[in-house]
Amino acid sequence: MKIQGRMFIWLSVFILAIAILYGVWSKEPAGTTALFMAFGLSVMVGFYLAFTARRVDAMAQDDKEADVADEAGEVGFFSPHSWAPLFLAAGGALAFLSVAIGWWLMYFSAPIILVSIWAWVFEYYRGENQNQ
Repeated sequence: MKIQGRMFIWLSVFILAIAILYGVWSKEPAGTTALFMAFGLSVMVGFYLAFTARRVDAMAQDDKEADVADEAGEVGFFSPHSWAPLFLAAGGALAFLSVAIGWWLMYFSAPIILVSIWAWVFEYYRGENQNQ
């Protein structure tokens, strides 16, 4: 995690330099603001990773002599096959499309979003994935 923290801190320095250069050269407020906000986001992520790296054990990625197999093992639990995220994405796309086409499209996207969220939250309470 130390490496990622340093990468984001150096990225934030680069983005800050580009934001200042872009703001002085173009005098365009929207892009300058976006670059300064990207700088702030990069600082936050870099600080979090550097802060967390001091409190956890060194990982294989922090060791220059480590092999790829040193981090092998169980990564975690991943949900089985689920259709809910696909329908949630479709409902979200329709909701964002309603801004461009017309707000009437929100009447079709809101039920899709709500049912998809409900299905995703309660997918372990029914069917073959039900906990006994």
